Amino acid sequence: MSVRKHLDVICLGRVAVDLYGQQVGARLEDMATFAKYLGGSSGNVAYGTARQGLKSAMLSRVGDEHMGRFLREELERLGVDVSHLKTDRERLTGLVVLGIKDEDTFPLIFYRENCADMGIRAEDIDEDFIASAKCLAITGTHLSHPDTRAAVSLALEYARKHGVKTALDIDYRPVLWGLTSRGDGETRYLDAPKVTAELQAMLGQFDLIVGTEEEFHIAGGSTDTITALNAVREVSDATLVCKRGPQGCSVFEAAIPATLDEGLTVYGVRVEVLNVLGAGDAFMSGLLRGYLNGEGWEQACRYANACGALVVSRHGCAPAMPSKEELDDYLSRAESVPRPDLDVRLNHLHRVTTRDREWDDLCILAFDHRRQFVDMAIEAGAEIDAIPHLKKLILKAGRQVAIEAGLEGKAGILADTTFGQPVLNEITGEGWWIGRPLELPSSRPLRLEHGNIGSQLIDWPLEHIVKCLVFYHPEDQIALRLEQERLITEVYQACCKSGHELLLEVILPADMVKSDELYIRALQRFYNIGVKPDWWKLPPLSSHGWDEVTAVVTERDPHCHGVVILGLDAPEDELRVGFNAAAGKALVKGFAIGRSIFGAPSRDWLAGRLDDQGLIDAIKQKYHNLIALWRQRHQGA
Repeated sequence: MSVRKHLDVICLGRVAVDLYGQQVGARLEDMATFAKYLGGSSGNVAYGTARQGLKSAMLSRVGDEHMGRFLREELERLGVDVSHLKTDRERLTGLVVLGIKDEDTFPLIFYRENCADMGIRAEDIDEDFIASAKCLAITGTHLSHPDTRAAVSLALEYARKHGVKTALDIDYRPVLWGLTSRGDGETRYLDAPKVTAELQAMLGQFDLIVGTEEEFHIAGGSTDTITALNAVREVSDATLVCKRGPQGCSVFEAAIPATLDEGLTVYGVRVEVLNVLGAGDAFMSGLLRGYLNGEGWEQACRYANACGALVVSRHGCAPAMPSKEELDDYLSRAESVPRPDLDVRLNHLHRVTTRDREWDDLCILAFDHRRQFVDMAIEAGAEIDAIPHLKKLILKAGRQVAIEAGLEGKAGILADTTFGQPVLNEITGEGWWIGRPLELPSSRPLRLEHGNIGSQLIDWPLEHIVKCLVFYHPEDQIALRLEQERLITEVYQACCKSGHELLLEVILPADMVKSDELYIRALQRFYNIGVKPDWWKLPPLSSHGWDEVTAVVTERDPHCHGVVILGLDAPEDELRVGFNAAAGKALVKGFAIGRSIFGAPSRDWLAGRLDDQGLIDAIKQKYHNLIALWRQRHQGA
């Protein structure tokens, strides 16, 4: 390949927003809530191939509105090249409303009246961009309209000129060819000679053509699959990959044999089907991984079948796409995993290997305290109602420090909903690390502040990290220990279901013996009961203690983000010692400290000894001091 080919695949075609009904088993008419995902066949393939480690790009259009920005950001977060994903100022982003009624019924409605991705035109096709890829992947919808077909034709012309492989997913949707009523998105096949003719006029321009048996029926103009494949072969020398559902797929590189099984047939793994929507896009993503990496058709089909199997067992299309590590793990033991959706190891890998962001050197300003602020207000004779304004001032100070100290990508807060909801509303969406507590302050045994976990997370933005503080000791009375462990397990499982990350803060009770070894035993116990937090929050430990924590976490969950250090209202000198002990410990990703920063200034403000600006200045100084201590830790004590 030319040295210019820095992209593996350019995906040209549909990219839209999927609104997935969350009540599995209900009619679409009866859905109460919907989950929003990236969708559209080409968008899904760009997303899926990126998760498989390919450098993918999206060539299409989105609207100049919230949904278009969502799609662009979703693709960018995964590393997809969106330099040629144009913003269409005249058209809205396409939407699809979908549901899962049962294993055979998947109602869906396409809202694609003059939508943005169908606005792509020949002038959007850049020759140098096409030449920069190993492969150009098209989906059939964009052959359904003269304007989009002209854009596809020009892209194919440039691809042939520059030695770029070309792939077509037939992706036949009768409704998108205007063959059914607009509300009938479910129908997968209708005989249509006009569609057959238009497809056959283009098939000779592809090196790879992929479709289900029904999709080859429309491409070949016959409901007999072998006859249809032969008709396709008459107009195209492409490798043909026929998807056969649970039976896997068959590959035909030359003449079509008498039966499908006489092709190179790679059988799939049988799984319990939850949702067939998106399975074809997952199949294409896995196939392209093997195809473009030169691994041979048998391995490419193994990837493809396994990707499809994983997606049919899950809710959604794009978010269900497996990561490369997850897929390889599944293939190593697929025969023993009939229900991927219930496999603990696979689900954990899916959760932790599809994160879109890593953090390091975090300097988190923690002011999620509730009881402590109330105590300070009472002590100062101030109104409790003053606390929300106080927290907004603390955030203002934190924002100024983030700019002055250059904390872009390293700034964070811990804030509560009792007094800090306006703070959370203000900072959400700005790229900060945001933690949010759910424990009832000072509770032991642990209790949740706002009731059952199932009634809480549905309202939380996904970027909010669930912070749960537990006063826990490995030598607690067994009834107390088990009670707390049950609730922590429930919180962890809820986070796995909702998609929120979990920070587990462990503090040994004040009236019990403390040591680094006891903290390490606490971590081991949580791992033993199946709890794998995305983050740990721990007090300062010795250098050896951090080495022991690192060994435990690395062995039990190498994908854990790491640890942030808590402060417990310690003075700066103590924190300096604690920070220095963490020097060189890669697992320790920063600090999350509060009272050491805001404590004294807040008391003075509540008592009227500081005005708003005085409070901000005092907090800024203390916050800057801690950031300096953290940055200087490698220099030793």
